[in-house]
Amino acid sequence: MSILPNNMQRYQKFISFMLKYWNSGLFEQATTKAFEDRTTEDNNRNFNQSPKELVEDLKKMGPTYVKLGQLLSTRPDLLPDAYLHALTDLQDKVSAISFSDVKRTIENELHTGLDKAFKSFEKDPLACASIGQVHKAVLFSGEEVAVKIQRPGIKQKFAEDIQTLEKVIALAVKHTEVARKYAFGDILDELRQVLLQELNYELEARNLIALHHNLAEYEELIVPLPFTNYSSLRVLTMQFIEGKKITDVPVAAMKSDPEDLARKLVNAYLQQILKDGFVHADPHPGNVHYTTNHKIALIDLGMVARFSKNMQEYLIQLLLALTNKNAQGTAEILLTISETQQESDILNFKKKIIYLVVNQQLNTSGEMETGRLLIQLNRIAAEHYVKLPVDINILGKVLLNLEQIITTLHPSFDVRKAIKENLFKIIRNSIKEETKLENLISLFIEGKRLAKDMPRRLNEISRHFANNNFKVKIEAVDEKRITDGFQKVANRIALGLIIAAMILGAAILMRVPSDFVIFGYPGLAMIFFLLAALGGIILSLVIIFKDEN
Repeated sequence: MSILPNNMQRYQKFISFMLKYWNSGLFEQATTKAFEDRTTEDNNRNFNQSPKELVEDLKKMGPTYVKLGQLLSTRPDLLPDAYLHALTDLQDKVSAISFSDVKRTIENELHTGLDKAFKSFEKDPLACASIGQVHKAVLFSGEEVAVKIQRPGIKQKFAEDIQTLEKVIALAVKHTEVARKYAFGDILDELRQVLLQELNYELEARNLIALHHNLAEYEELIVPLPFTNYSSLRVLTMQFIEGKKITDVPVAAMKSDPEDLARKLVNAYLQQILKDGFVHADPHPGNVHYTTNHKIALIDLGMVARFSKNMQEYLIQLLLALTNKNAQGTAEILLTISETQQESDILNFKKKIIYLVVNQQLNTSGEMETGRLLIQLNRIAAEHYVKLPVDINILGKVLLNLEQIITTLHPSFDVRKAIKENLFKIIRNSIKEETKLENLISLFIEGKRLAKDMPRRLNEISRHFANNNFKVKIEAVDEKRITDGFQKVANRIALGLIIAAMILGAAILMRVPSDFVIFGYPGLAMIFFLLAALGGIILSLVIIFKDEN
């Protein structure tokens, strides 16, 4: 049976959604105001749809579009700030999976009965989301656990929606400048990667283990460990941690020192990014809980990011430049790690980066958060056809979410100062690592090998010089060929002007009475016209056939 009607329904739904917001001027207004730091409330009122309406429409579109909205929440180059803020808190409201489906999924995945895997299992879920839901259970060992079960059919649903998006975005990229300029294809690739990560519970289990190990030195931070014997691709069983969203707990009710917790959180996340190269990439308040034993728990590691050693070094330089308000240095580092193209406007890109950083220095109403500043850098880059690595956007999103939590814990906490202190600590530790005895020995051995080989290599170079065998390959531009090309172009332009003059002259002579006629027209005028026509035909043939060869 054909599935075309279903496909058409999905296309129609998505295209209707896009037309609604495209026609409202939302995207157009955002892209033309890409450099503005903030979009005022008055500007937001000019749009036909409010931020709340955009959020509700995305929820109606389904779980794939909820995830898309969450990704767009870090794209200020596409949307005004009020819409970004609304999308940051976007969470899909879905009905719970029936207990019969939960039981069936667990038994199929774990290859055993529910009553044999768990001593007790609560039928009512603790939380529901588009991908899955969480139930509390108890193992036969007596340990309380949280069991996350993937929603039946969700993988197929995501695949169908991604297929729809692929086709529509391919058309948009082909036919619209905005889709190319703001890398709609890259947004789709990021969405696909996020969904693949979040659908793989085995991968999330490995992420939990890795982060638990990396943050072992932080007693105030908890990462629940998985029970791999009770987990699979679609079922994840992990330690149960009792607590609430950190933003739901009044600071006065916290027995821990809020400032100390804020500092430990900043330290832990900078360690993840700049030292470990493996970071919990979605630290929004729903994934950061304050526990009943007065600690902070990091949960839901479906979305993580990795940074290479090379990129970590660049990020350290970038954060140092930003925290020191070094505008020129910030621009230079961004250009070093970016991809440019023929359309890239490097000069104005640098000017606007410098202006943004300097403006933060002069702003009396308070500095912009480092996370928001990083995301603004992406906005300026897109405006000037400069492609920054996705790592900058990830870093901006992580820090922006983290700074929101820090503000809740301790409103006066200086995040930028804490970042700078951590950077110096990381740099000092890096220098210590490089100057360890084993590293120095390795460097000495490499130097010794180079010194040993140097005389032989110099002798080889000298011998090649003496025998005239030293060759330097230079691919230079053929100036004669370029000159000849310009000469041909000039000749053709001149010939074209002569032909045009002959046609114009023939038209004027047509009005002059003459006894000499050809085909009933003044003879001289017809001769000029025929010569011009012949010249035009010959010139056209030369251009078509000779240029093709």
